[in-house]
Amino acid sequence: MEIKNFIEFKKERDLGAIITDTFKFIRENWKEYFLTVLKIVGPVLLVALTVLVFYMFSMSDLFTDIGGIQNNPGTFLGTLFSWVFGLIFVYILLYTLLSMASLYFIKSYITNNGKAVFSEIKTNILQNIWKFIGLGFLITLVTIVGMVFCYIPGIYLGTVLSLATSIMVFEEKSIGDTFSHAFTLIKGEWWNTFGVLIVVWMLLVILGQAFSIPAFIYQMIKMGTMVGSEDPTAVFSIFKDPIYLALNILSYVFQFVLYSIPLISTVFVYYDLNEQKNQTGTFEKIDSIGSDSSF
Repeated sequence: MEIKNFIEFKKERDLGAIITDTFKFIRENWKEYFLTVLKIVGPVLLVALTVLVFYMFSMSDLFTDIGGIQNNPGTFLGTLFSWVFGLIFVYILLYTLLSMASLYFIKSYITNNGKAVFSEIKTNILQNIWKFIGLGFLITLVTIVGMVFCYIPGIYLGTVLSLATSIMVFEEKSIGDTFSHAFTLIKGEWWNTFGVLIVVWMLLVILGQAFSIPAFIYQMIKMGTMVGSEDPTAVFSIFKDPIYLALNILSYVFQFVLYSIPLISTVFVYYDLNEQKNQTGTFEKIDSIGSDSSF
């Protein structure tokens, strides 16, 4: 039974419809969607925020110790890189889980005609997390290599592979098959896909920057009060300022939530291309009409 306000994913859409339906989906399902994301990602998000706070404290101590930097540059660089790699690992895990929670929520939503089932979502995530991490590593590696060659190959590959996670989730393909099918699916539609993604990401950047403004203003005011200080390293004490930390944490949480927008819009892009190439949704509707008429 299909619930009221069910949003049909399996149909063709233009740019305007994709963006409109992305926000419509969030508006209609925000409570269930974000509750699911919180249950799946919440513990890792807390770890990530804790690591971020400790990182800022560590950076404050590290950069204020001028003598230590001068006498032991190797130790300084080692500590800095250790923190950077630690942050990268935590945030890769965080955004991998967010992507999985979002996509498997939509898959359950479609399968159950508008009612996502948490147990189903959780089971899918546990069964496929390593495959997802492997795919994410491959996409990152290929895109970075592409970026090395004058950025254009990286942009091309990044656009193509933006469909990979949806292909893996909705078609249950292996990493290799997912990778190759992304190129097949986007053939002849690269510019349209790129147009949708650039508009969505520009919107995300604008909204994300808006949430960063309070922390930036506070930072400028705080640094202004330190001008003329006898201690040139005093400026780094801001990393321990509780208000600055709180504003940055809130900003990061809001930007983390906003990341759901491109994830959901990419699913609409995937189904738009899939419908153009395979007409899966059309055939399913025909089959359902045939099944209903048989009663």
